[in-house]
Amino acid sequence: MDSLQTPIAYLKGVGPNRANLLKEELGISTYQDLLHFFPNRYIDRSQFYPINDLPRNTSEVQIIGEIISFKLIQQQRGKRLVAIFSDGKSNMELVWFRGQKWIQETLKTNTPYVIFGRLSWYGGKPSIPHPEMELEDAFKKGPPRALHAVYPSTEKLLSKGISQRVLTKIMMELFQTIKTSFVESIPKEIIEKYKLISKDAALRNAHFPVDQKTLTAAQNRLKFEELLFIQLQLLMKNMQRKQKIKGFVFEKVGEKFNDFYKNKLPFELTKAQQRVLREIRKDVGTGRQMNRLLQGDVGSGKTIVALMSMLLAKDNGFQSCLMAPTEILARQHYQSLSELLGGLEVKISILTGSSKKSERAVIGEELLSGKLDILIGTHAVIEDHVEFSNLGLAIVDEQHRFGVAQRAKLWRKNTIPPHVLVMTATPIPRTLAMSLYGDLDISVIDELPPGRKQVKTIHRYDSNRLKIFKFIFDEIQKGRQIYIVYPLIQESETMDYKDLMDGYESIARHFPPPQFQISIVHGKMKAADKQYEMERFIKKETQIMVATTVIEVGVNVPNASVMIVESAERFGLSQLHQLRGRVGRGNEQSYCVLMSSHKLSQDGKTRLETMTRTTDGFEIAEVDLRLRGPGDLMGTQQSGILQLKIADIIKDNELLKIARKDAFEILKLDPTLSSVENRPLLQTLAKMKAYRNIWNYIS
Repeated sequence: MDSLQTPIAYLKGVGPNRANLLKEELGISTYQDLLHFFPNRYIDRSQFYPINDLPRNTSEVQIIGEIISFKLIQQQRGKRLVAIFSDGKSNMELVWFRGQKWIQETLKTNTPYVIFGRLSWYGGKPSIPHPEMELEDAFKKGPPRALHAVYPSTEKLLSKGISQRVLTKIMMELFQTIKTSFVESIPKEIIEKYKLISKDAALRNAHFPVDQKTLTAAQNRLKFEELLFIQLQLLMKNMQRKQKIKGFVFEKVGEKFNDFYKNKLPFELTKAQQRVLREIRKDVGTGRQMNRLLQGDVGSGKTIVALMSMLLAKDNGFQSCLMAPTEILARQHYQSLSELLGGLEVKISILTGSSKKSERAVIGEELLSGKLDILIGTHAVIEDHVEFSNLGLAIVDEQHRFGVAQRAKLWRKNTIPPHVLVMTATPIPRTLAMSLYGDLDISVIDELPPGRKQVKTIHRYDSNRLKIFKFIFDEIQKGRQIYIVYPLIQESETMDYKDLMDGYESIARHFPPPQFQISIVHGKMKAADKQYEMERFIKKETQIMVATTVIEVGVNVPNASVMIVESAERFGLSQLHQLRGRVGRGNEQSYCVLMSSHKLSQDGKTRLETMTRTTDGFEIAEVDLRLRGPGDLMGTQQSGILQLKIADIIKDNELLKIARKDAFEILKLDPTLSSVENRPLLQTLAKMKAYRNIWNYIS
């Protein structure tokens, strides 16, 4: 067994209780985990302050001196232990509010200590509560510590006595226990190319840096390595899939495709749509399974591309399915595709959770007999009892709403897996796409269809509400429809944001029936009621739709020209961008009004300013990534990929690009990593697989 897989309990100074705590709180189970538990910051411990020259702030300081005396002082609740500490010229207090008995027993007077901690000032006098203390002799014998590592911690660890000092001691013990050098995991050629320090030096200096220069070199080496292995895995997965997984060959561009293209297409395809269609056609003609991500802003025309891909499947004798995350969106797809296909002999049906038993039976029969060409639906289409005669293309809309397991079920719907096209209107920054979807081929529709006007976005404070109502009134008079979106369904005690129902009542007062009709939609409504209200709005029976974010994904109402977002500061950027994309689908000028209170955080200001400045989804996604970090952006099923131990997808963007380029070059020359030079890579990847801690097993 690899010694780094030794359970942490066996390390001197840890034991079973501490091992359980470290596992619960920090996810550390083995020596390996501990080795990759990197500090989140460093403190300069080369400087010693005289007490007279202490800075008048709450910074962390280090002092050499002796304890002259100490005593327990009774307080209202419990006791505090106070020690008088002197550096020979001045005195200060060291204070402990808990663990006094144990600390009192260990304190030695008139013995030189190195103390370290955060300053407090009371009545012009300095003190340090709960300082880290080390006898000067022991401090001098320890490793050189110009820079002192500070590790991520939790309240529970601190309350159980696992302080920074204890964590440092455990880490020192680990390095003393592992006597051998750490084996190189990347080829010599790459190390020399970038003048990287050795693996051994990098790991030791990441925890116990000699100086700032060596620390930077250690971090760069470890970051590059982590990113290189992620990219290697993703690219290998992609290559293997292309080699192993056979796909159906769509040989011809047939009658249905051509008929639609020549006679049914509502507008000319943009250059971006044409390019993406060429990429898809190339993929489905190779005999390998297509696995492509199609990114395109709201309204960029992804649906047309999806439909034409399905007609390509039909012309080659295959069925297609399109899976949407919500019933509303599935119905919308069904309606718009049925309209587009009008007059073409292509059989299309819809299957959702609310489909009746009799409908399901008919669909099941038509699927098996091959009569049904296109099935639109929610996750109901991946249930085991849904069987296709010959599924050749599976399209997943708004991919971030589906887990990996759900996509895998789709794949099993045929003996040879169908081609997969994954669509998203959530623009993913290139940086992130390279890491999240490195195993997918990526297509981007980066232009809007001709005639589309850009949505005008404005930010208004709550105090301007009456003017906004006047604007709504004017737009309704022009025959337009309005969305008003709220962040919450019910008033929360801790949040003073406008509640949906309050908002609804206020709007109903300003826009009374019978002259005005208002729909309301939120997450707590039954699916049938939601559907009914949506339908009323789509049919123009209501002028205003008051809703929570259930309308974020996919509802298409070309006549809706105004989107008002209440408490806009509460929404993430990608959410705001999605909401804005609900309007501007017709040829009329559309507006997005972001309402907020005057109390805005810095992030809130940045978000609203970004939305009013640009409509470019990719630029918005980049800002969102900087504000929120990668984990939040991607939803749960992918966040595991990005649980990086030391690299940062955003800050180390340039390093990621270099790592991807190198991974690509390596695999181009040696796809199986079988050469002698690449043996370290192969061995490390094998270990990563064996121990399953995928991204962090790099030692």
